[in-house]
Amino acid sequence: MSGNIGGHDHACGHGGAQDGHKSRPVARGRNWPGPWRKTPGRIFGTSLVRLYQLTLSGFVGNSCRHMPTCSEYAHEAIARHGLWAGGWMGLFRVMRCGPWGTHGIDRVPEILVPRYRWYAPWRYWHIGKAPQEGHS
Repeated sequence: MSGNIGGHDHACGHGGAQDGHKSRPVARGRNWPGPWRKTPGRIFGTSLVRLYQLTLSGFVGNSCRHMPTCSEYAHEAIARHGLWAGGWMGLFRVMRCGPWGTHGIDRVPEILVPRYRWYAPWRYWHIGKAPQEGHS
C-alpha cells in the first residue's frame, strides 16, 4: 500500500521509519528544533524566551552581534541544559552582547563539562567567551 490518500502523491509530514535518529529535525521557527526533555522548568524558561521574542523583541531591534541571536541562544541553552544552567548561560550571553563585548558565531555547547556545577553559576560566564589576553 503506497499511502496515497486523497490524491496526494507525496509524504505529508516526517514521521516515517526511514527518519530514525540520523535525520535533522525540520526547522519550524527561529528556535532550536532539536529534541529536548519537556520538564516544567524547561517549558517555563523557553516559554518566557518565546514570549519575549513575540512581544518585546520587535521593539529592541535586530542588532544582535552574535549568531544565533541572544534569545535563540537562551532558548536552546534552557532546552538543552535546563532552566538553571541554561538561564545563567543566556543571561551571561546577553551581558556579552554589549558594544565592547564579543561577536560572531557562538553556539550552545551540546554537553557541559564537569567544571560547570550548579552551585557555581559564575563559571557559566566563560562559555562561549572568546579567550582574551590579560584577562583577570
